[in-house]
Amino acid sequence: MKAVEISTPGGPEVLKLVDRPMPEPKAGEVLIKVSAAGINRPDVFQRKGAYPPPAGASDLPGLEVAGEIIGGDVGTTGLKVGDRVCALLAGGGYAEYCVAPAEQCLPVPVGLSDVEAAGLPETYFTVWSNVFDRGQLSGDDILLVHGGASGIGTTAIQLATAMGHKVYATAGSDERVTAIENLGAIQGINYRTHDFVEEIKKATAGRGVDVILDMVAGDYINRDLACLADDGRIVIIALLGGAKATIDCSQVMRRRLTVTGSTLRPRPVAFKADIAHALKQRVWPLLESGKIKPIVHATFPLAQASDAHAMMDAGEQIGKIILTV
Repeated sequence: MKAVEISTPGGPEVLKLVDRPMPEPKAGEVLIKVSAAGINRPDVFQRKGAYPPPAGASDLPGLEVAGEIIGGDVGTTGLKVGDRVCALLAGGGYAEYCVAPAEQCLPVPVGLSDVEAAGLPETYFTVWSNVFDRGQLSGDDILLVHGGASGIGTTAIQLATAMGHKVYATAGSDERVTAIENLGAIQGINYRTHDFVEEIKKATAGRGVDVILDMVAGDYINRDLACLADDGRIVIIALLGGAKATIDCSQVMRRRLTVTGSTLRPRPVAFKADIAHALKQRVWPLLESGKIKPIVHATFPLAQASDAHAMMDAGEQIGKIILTV
């Protein structure tokens, strides 16, 4: 099969189209003929040599795909050979064929193309696990999303809004602010021209927000604390601003604040299977009704993965970048 491998750590140019043996599914895994694969920030970190795949995972990048099950062990999932599915992977998605745990596969939502479905698993699994499970967004809680125009951001905004929550979000340009407001955010904040702490305090009459989805970390964390309402929660999912932060612990103590976070890729199949079940029950109906939708910014053929990564590196996309196979 054709696949894209990381020839050596570096920039987008290190992604090379090569011939690889077709993968063979193990017990509990299915073989998928890939029609589209999503690009995610962890792929970029892996390309740079900063995010190695978990033990036993494919060395090829690619954490989400859509395509057709052509073999393997579907177990008790109710799936069958010939089904169109989208799947969460630990690696191996940039290829004509991949294997995935059957329990991490979900049917392509009715009405969506494979290109659209390929942008669902990594973002929706991540948002559900972190915003709703770890962050415990519920009731009248208010959400702040950093990186609101990213794949994760556009997903979090739409999903939280569809479930009745007020959402604020930050982005790096006025164009992106407009885009996230069109997706349901009450207010987009251009972090290059405005202080998001002041804007959140003003917008909430000093109350603050209940949950913050943070993919920046670094010096954002102390500023996040200032944005939180009492008993608020910060959930960290990436370290674009650095892994180190100096925080005001007195704020954490006095106002009962929580700083938490997670990484999804190394978690066991059973953990991801629970998320898949929740998504199928709670989120897939919203996708099939058109209340929420994957936002696809651009598509590239598999052979042009380096161009797709260059676009990701530039950081100007709104939503997902997808490889077509």
